[in-house]
Amino acid sequence: MSAADSFKKGGEPGDGVIGAVYLVGAGPGAPDLITVRGAELLRRAGAVLYDALANDALLGLTRDDAELIYVGKRAGAHALSQQEINQLLLEKARQHAVVVRLKGGDPFVFGRGGEEVEFLQRHHVPVEVVPGVSSAIAGPAAAGVPVTHRSVSRSFAVVAGHTVDGLDAPNWKALAQIDTVVVLMGVAAVEEIAARLIAAGRAPETPAAAVQSATLPDQRQVIATLATLAQAMREVEIVAPAVLVIGEVVRLAQTAQPAFAWLTPMFAGEALALRKESASM
Repeated sequence: MSAADSFKKGGEPGDGVIGAVYLVGAGPGAPDLITVRGAELLRRAGAVLYDALANDALLGLTRDDAELIYVGKRAGAHALSQQEINQLLLEKARQHAVVVRLKGGDPFVFGRGGEEVEFLQRHHVPVEVVPGVSSAIAGPAAAGVPVTHRSVSRSFAVVAGHTVDGLDAPNWKALAQIDTVVVLMGVAAVEEIAARLIAAGRAPETPAAAVQSATLPDQRQVIATLATLAQAMREVEIVAPAVLVIGEVVRLAQTAQPAFAWLTPMFAGEALALRKESASM
């Protein structure tokens, strides 16, 4: 059952009727990579709470009277705390029939979507998750790197890179055994991440890449080895947001199709227009 099916009919939010909240994945960057369902909900929403990594061009899909509320989080700069975001979702659900929580990538991939769903359910707010294309897969793909390949990679893991030690640290020994390792939010700690993987048994010469602003017009990438990735990133000034990918699949980047080559002729013109609009904002 969708959140819309759970919406109480016969009233308006604000009169004791709770609207529905939709956690929508905005995709990896390019605005045309949002799902059809996500775009439809943006057109219907009375309020949109959007993240830093959600492309601003998507806000152009919203109603003229929609509330657009920035709740983004960057390293060391949070517009609102997670608790404040949760409370704001509840408040807007009491004011609007359709509320969209727009998140970069997929809501359930390091997007704290699970926490928001739990909060909304505790307060009896109808909620639906609309999956999005995660940069964990689309980032490498935009650089021509598949996360799996029958010949060289039958497993992959996605890990958050902003915590490298302590109780929240990844299991480096286990990760070192995975064919392909994708790291999100790892730019600042790339040197330490490489050191931990090598210490856990990963070969220093393992191919590695960093992809910045994947699927956007200013996409940049660098290919190196696990041991040299940090230095290579510094030399070409790769900065966040960027996806790191480590494994033999990185070798395929040189022979794969260029980024955006998957667009069909039917959508190519519209996609380029959206990307130009995004680049000019």
